[in-house]
Amino acid sequence: MIGTAGPPARPRIPLGDRIVAAAFTVGWAVVRHVPERVAAWFFRVLADLLWRRRGTSVLRLEANLARVLGRRPPGTADAVDPAVRALARAGMRSYFRYWMELFRSACYDRERILADTRTIGAEAIFDNLGEGRGVVLALPHTGNYDLAGAWLVHKGHPFTTVAERLKPESLFDRFVDYRQKLGMEVLPLTARGGGSAMAFGTLAKRLREGRPVCLPAERDLTASGVAVEFFGATTRMVPGPALLAIQTGAALLPATLWFEGGGWGIRIHEEIPVPAEGTRQEKVTVMTQTMAAAFEKGIAEHPEDWHMLQRLWLDDLDKRTS
Repeated sequence: MIGTAGPPARPRIPLGDRIVAAAFTVGWAVVRHVPERVAAWFFRVLADLLWRRRGTSVLRLEANLARVLGRRPPGTADAVDPAVRALARAGMRSYFRYWMELFRSACYDRERILADTRTIGAEAIFDNLGEGRGVVLALPHTGNYDLAGAWLVHKGHPFTTVAERLKPESLFDRFVDYRQKLGMEVLPLTARGGGSAMAFGTLAKRLREGRPVCLPAERDLTASGVAVEFFGATTRMVPGPALLAIQTGAALLPATLWFEGGGWGIRIHEEIPVPAEGTRQEKVTVMTQTMAAAFEKGIAEHPEDWHMLQRLWLDDLDKRTS
């Protein structure tokens, strides 16, 4: 009968997504109330447990770290180089430390973050912003991105970033809320339900206003990614940082992060200039390759803090270890 239909049914959330969302909810609710020493011990135990099992993520981490060390990436049945194996263990502990700190984020106040963060080259950020020039900070997945972002906010420079949508949607919303409370403006990479969210235009606007933008940048395996040489093999990286610098005149500064004792380290690498000659695409390619070289340097200095548990190089895409 016309007019008797009820509200549209809500989309059913897969059981796996609901379990993941529940686990994160418990983590945020519980871990911050546990003494830090106990939480750190527990997350190290979890990391070592997964490392010993050598599941898919650990196999991929081993293969990626083998390239960083200049070794041949092992196959599933191959014996693993002891140096690679030891580095992967340290890498899993670092990765789980990130999650421990995320769940305990309410425990890290302004004074601790500023006191326990050591920086190298950070003057380049503040000098450019002081002159009214926007700054694009391009980062690989190293260290603790969120607390590094909180450090920049506490230094008086709130910034804009983008976030890839997670499943379920409630988990994505929780991450956005968490980062916004740290002082970040978070733009979705894609619109709800799919399609472009037009983040690039907002990022360009912020840069023209003389503000900073922070972008994860070492992985873009889509057709729009820029092919670069990285630790001796070809991958694709995000063109956005270079495009934004070209379009707005902002300074493009690669940054790498690491854990340092009970605190954190941030290195700001030299500005990547826009080439004087070449087409727009040629300039993007040159700048992205220079960005990749800066990432190589930072990752090689702290390889255990590079949290790349996914396929990255093009010649790994047809393998089944990930």
